[in-house]
Amino acid sequence: MLDDLTTAASSPAVWPAAYLQGYAVVDVETTGLARDDRIISAAVYRLDARGEVEDHWYTVVNPERDPGPVWIHGLTSDVLEGAPLFQDIAAEFAARLEGRVLVAHNAVFDWQMIAREYARARGEAPVKQRLCTIALSKELKLPLPNHKLESLAAHFGVVQERAHHALDDARVLAEAFRPSLRAAAASGLRLPLHECLPLTEWTDRPRTGQQASPGGYRPAGWRPSRKRPACPYPNPGRYEPGGRLKQGMRVAFSGDTSVERELLEDRATEAGLHVAGSLSRLTSLLVTNDPDSGTSKVVKARQYGTPVVDEAAFGQLLGDVEAAPED
Repeated sequence: MLDDLTTAASSPAVWPAAYLQGYAVVDVETTGLARDDRIISAAVYRLDARGEVEDHWYTVVNPERDPGPVWIHGLTSDVLEGAPLFQDIAAEFAARLEGRVLVAHNAVFDWQMIAREYARARGEAPVKQRLCTIALSKELKLPLPNHKLESLAAHFGVVQERAHHALDDARVLAEAFRPSLRAAAASGLRLPLHECLPLTEWTDRPRTGQQASPGGYRPAGWRPSRKRPACPYPNPGRYEPGGRLKQGMRVAFSGDTSVERELLEDRATEAGLHVAGSLSRLTSLLVTNDPDSGTSKVVKARQYGTPVVDEAAFGQLLGDVEAAPED
């Protein structure tokens, strides 16, 4: 069991009825940060509705490729050679996640890596919602100098023993999440939950222009911007709900999609649309499956009155894009 480090918030007498019945605090270590990188270790702490630990689990995973930044995670090719493949641990991993909210620090990264591994294994992770502890700390207005895990841990007096080891990172996060959950419950805070969509279509195609280092590791940021050819058509303005998309319209995306984001972006570009990385007053349409989220794009769309559609509706609209008028 974890030590009770809840000094800032005792368990409230009345627990919010809308809160969930269980959580899976997750950490994965990977060969890198790009879409074709792989999970090399994973850990899960299962917590009950009030954040008490039920059990924990850890495994290393053979990524079938270069292990990446060994100087960070410490897992060498020799260590991973005899480890199980992801498809070998997929069922056990799924059993740990079943019926729970996935909790992680920068949860979108962990979820995308997990979803992609299950897609490769021709399966789906049984996760419906995720909770990012960065978002929760912001909602709680914790006085943190930054949003690193070490800062969150220090705030609650949690001692990190092996940074970038999946099991210890998951333990640290579980210890920090419990008082955060109690503080949220005590104030009746709505938890910042986001829907998790499994990938139904994806690709492991490396990003254009990525260069391998001598050790084979390609350093990359999470979803770095891609250079696209300039849209050849002028922006005809905003999308009119119920109407057709028109070539030249500026389209932005936010949140998870069941088809990998870059495939959707490629289809939009091929249809003659301008894919925008940010949202402005010139944006014609925002595509999101979570219109109630508090992402910056969703918030700006509300401010600007930008039309919003979900992924399924956008897919239908892509089938009938109006051609730009000829000069």
